[in-house]
Amino acid sequence: MKAVRYIETGRPPEIVDLPQPTPGPGEVLLRVAGAGVCHSDLHVLDHGIGIPGPFTLGHENTGWVAGLGAGATNVKEGDAVAVYGPWGCGACRTCQTSAENYCEHHASIPYYGGGLGKDGGMAEFMIVPSPRLLVPLAGLDPIKAAPLSDAALTPYHAIKSSLPLLSPDATVLVLGIGGLGHMAVQILQALSPARLIAGDIDETKLDHARKLGVEHCVNTGDFDAAKEEIRSIAGPRGITVAFDVVGAQSTMDLCSAVVGRASRICILGLAGGTFAYAANRPPYGCEVIIPYWGSRTELMEVTALANAGQIHAEVEAFPLEEAPSVYERLREGRIRGRAVLQP
Repeated sequence: MKAVRYIETGRPPEIVDLPQPTPGPGEVLLRVAGAGVCHSDLHVLDHGIGIPGPFTLGHENTGWVAGLGAGATNVKEGDAVAVYGPWGCGACRTCQTSAENYCEHHASIPYYGGGLGKDGGMAEFMIVPSPRLLVPLAGLDPIKAAPLSDAALTPYHAIKSSLPLLSPDATVLVLGIGGLGHMAVQILQALSPARLIAGDIDETKLDHARKLGVEHCVNTGDFDAAKEEIRSIAGPRGITVAFDVVGAQSTMDLCSAVVGRASRICILGLAGGTFAYAANRPPYGCEVIIPYWGSRTELMEVTALANAGQIHAEVEAFPLEEAPSVYERLREGRIRGRAVLQP
C-alpha cells in the first residue's frame, strides 16, 4: 500500500510502498477514507517531535473498520468512524474521563498518536490500538468529516471551557482563519451569543470568514491599525476571550494588547511566538491557557454539531500521491479551509 512517511527532521515527506498492516490483539484495522493535512505536520517535518522516524503521517483521520484483532469489541467491519487522535494510556484518571489528550503518563508513552510517532492515516490502511479511540460518524461524509478530529475538536475544547465568559455582552476574537480558525468561528456562532471578530493577514481568509457569517473581520497585517479597530469594536470592556490559532509573536502580542481585565487568552497555534508578561500586560485578571486537542467525549459532541448542520469543514480533497505538493501549498498559505488526502 502507498503511505506518506516522515523520515527524519528537515527532510520532505516521502511516498513509499508498505505491506498492509494486520491488527494484533485488541487492535482495529481501518481502511482510510480521508486524512487531514495539518500545520502541525509541518512542525513535525521541519523540527521533529522528539520521536525518531520513520512513521506514516496523518493524525486527523476517518475511515471504515476493515478488520478486528482478537478481543476487539464494540465496532464491526464496515462501520464509518473518526479516529480520536491523542492516544494515552487509557487507564489513568484523565484517560478514564475520556481526556487522553491530558494523559498522566504521556511522558512515558513513546508516541503522541497515529501520525505523531505511530503510523497515521496517510495510507490506504492504518492500525488503531483500541476501539475506544473510534467515534461513529453517524451518516457524515467521511471525507468532509476528517478535519473534525483535530481542526474542529481542538478549538471546540478551548471554546467549551471558555463558555462561562462568553456572555451576550462579551466580545470574542479569533486570530487566524485557516484550518482550525474557520472551524472556531462556526463553533462560536453555534454555541455563544458573544460578539465575534475574525482577524487574519490574508484577505482571502477574511472573505471566507464573511461567507461563514462573521460580521466583524479585521486585517491584522498592520499591528497598530488592527489593535485600534479591534478595540473600537469591543468597546471599553475589551476582548473577553481571544483565541490565537496562529501562535506567532505578532498574534500573541496583539491578543495581549486588546483583551480587557478579567479576560482569557487561549493559545492554540504553534508558529513559534513567545508570550511576554509585564505588569498589567496582559491586563489584571487575564488568564492565559494552552489547551491541547480535546477529549473523546468532545469529539462525539463535535460530530453531533456537524450532524446537526451547525458546523462544516471546508475541504479541498487531493489524491494521496499529491501529498508533497499539498504540503507546499499549505506552507505557502494556499489552502482554503482544510486539505484532505484520499488514499
